[in-house]
Amino acid sequence: MTGSTTDTLIYHRADVYHDFYRGRGKDYRAEAALVRELVELRAAVAPAAGSLLDVACGTGSHLAELTGLFGEAAGVDLSAEMLAIAARTNPGIPLTQGDMRDFRLGRSFTAVTCMFSSVGYLESAEDLNSAVRNLADHLAPGGVLVVEPWWFPQNFLPGWVGADVVRTDGRTIARVSHTVRAGRASRMEVHYTVADSGTGVEHFTDTHVMTLFEQSEYEEAFRRAGLESEYLRHELYGPGLFVATRPGGGA
Repeated sequence: MTGSTTDTLIYHRADVYHDFYRGRGKDYRAEAALVRELVELRAAVAPAAGSLLDVACGTGSHLAELTGLFGEAAGVDLSAEMLAIAARTNPGIPLTQGDMRDFRLGRSFTAVTCMFSSVGYLESAEDLNSAVRNLADHLAPGGVLVVEPWWFPQNFLPGWVGADVVRTDGRTIARVSHTVRAGRASRMEVHYTVADSGTGVEHFTDTHVMTLFEQSEYEEAFRRAGLESEYLRHELYGPGLFVATRPGGGA
């Protein structure tokens, strides 16, 4: 979850979020392996000997897979509820509640990641610049920043309908969504029906407003932060990935 004024309900229902994406089959392990590969190719220090910071780490599913690929790891998220589950899935890993635009850990990392299009919740180019600058400030010389963007305006498909039903640990979760264009943002309305063997059935709705930043706006944010960036397409990441390096470190 990012730093944003959007109060998105699902991030307070971290248990449902965690169970849904696990049950849906999101391949956190393969996504983490690709991140490690990208860092391995670009960082001044090998991941096994380096450190990782996962920003907007959510319930820690990416972090759990990345931890074993780096010498040490840490996570940051805005949601206390998400971090509570992340702490259970990542025992012993330092976790900090904070806004990606201005959290300060007082140290730097070999790699910094911000996955699952979390930056899309930022509301303006100014917010994006602040967040990327802050992520870069936590990057060691020769380090690598990996950011999964939200869709660019030209790639966004208005009217998109998503529907999934997952079953996990005695619970069935049905999720239906509809997404439209709202100015420079996408607006996704999501309906959840959760049936639990112990507590019965509940229904709640959620709305996600995410900015459709231009590719050039991301690239400008990296440039302003003193990073050299590259945009990559990959089948594991629909919106693609930005991989940016901080000069120095003998790479």
